[in-house]
Parts: sequence; C-alpha cells; structure tokens
Amino acid sequence: MAKDLSNQLWHGIPRKEIPWYPEISADKCIGCELCFLSCGREVFNLAEDKPHKATVESPFNCMVGCSTCSTVCPTEAITFPGRDIIWKLERQHKIFKIVHEEAAAKKEKIKQRDLKEAAEKQLAETTTKMRFEVAGVFGDKRFLKKLEEAVQNDPVDIVNLELKVPTVKGLSEKTPAYMKFELTSTEMEEVKIYVEKIRSLINENELILINESK
Repeated sequence: MAKDLSNQLWHGIPRKEIPWYPEISADKCIGCELCFLSCGREVFNLAEDKPHKATVESPFNCMVGCSTCSTVCPTEAITFPGRDIIWKLERQHKIFKIVHEEAAAKKEKIKQRDLKEAAEKQLAETTTKMRFEVAGVFGDKRFLKKLEEAVQNDPVDIVNLELKVPTVKGLSEKTPAYMKFELTSTEMEEVKIYVEKIRSLINENELILINESK
C-alpha cells in the first residue's frame, strides 16, 4: 500500500484543496516505468500485466509544483495543470508569511545539523584517551603517587589501572611487575599534550613502556 501524504499541509493550505497532480494518457503510455521509478512520493502504481502501464494511485501525494515525471516521460503521456493555479493559491492564501517561518526553521535545523556534524567530526579526530602498558620494578619508586601528582592539576585522570605482581612480597623485593592504565580527558578534550608527561615519568623511573595506544 502506498504511503498517504494527502493530509499534509502545503504552506498552510490543505493538500486536498490543491488540484495539482499528474494525469496519464493510457494511449500514450508505453509502460516504460520511468515515472514509477522517478517519483519518491509513491504517486504511481503499475499494471500487473505487461506492458506495465502506469496509473495515478495517490494523486495528492504529489509534491505541489513538481512535474519531474512529465519531464522524463518519453512519450509525453503525463500532463499537469497550468502553473497559474499554484500562483493563484499563493496569492489567495498569502502563504509567504508561513513560507518565511518555515524557511527560518529549516535554516536553523540545517545550522544545528552542521554544528552537530562538526562537533562529532572534531570528537572523532580528538584523542580523549590513551592506554599505557608498563613493566618494571614498582615497589620502591612510589610510581602510583607520582602518577597521581603528574596529572593532578590537568583536566585528565588515570582510570582502569591494573597492577599485576607475582606475589605481594615480590613487589617489596623488587620483583618486576606489570601495570596498565588509561589516561583519559575529564572534559572530552585532546590528551596528547599530557601524554609526554606520562612518558617522561615512565623513563625517569626506569620503567619499560611496553605499549601505548588509543
């Protein structure tokens, strides 16, 4: 079943009060199906038997002023009323106050869409999180405290930290251990400028940076 657009308004005018829709000459129609394919508003239907001649199934689905189907018809089988009926309705209903309001709303909608897309693009290109994997001796270096101090005044935080050691005694006995953590922005901003602090801290404490990734 075709969608029903007949109850919509055209700039404040009920669509059914506007006699703008195509008419098809059955004698001229060759069943090329181009009108059916070209129309995005499901105005047409096609006969089941070949040739699949077109019929106008939902005339008030037609966009007021559109005549694409007539333009592309190779046999000029599709006709429309004169455009003067549209111009007359425009004057009678004084539609341009509504048109200006609708245009302003559309412009604002486009603006908001563009702002959203720009923000999403910027966010996609922004590194808001970096993962680190580090190995070495952590026991006597106060590395966790230094890690906290390194970023305490920055809009970032250390999250998802895991420290793996063979044994608790091993940690105090300078046994190598493994640590992983994430440097993440608390304001959804770029963290690359803070990454160097972490790298320097790792190097200063003679630890091994196994991996660094987004």
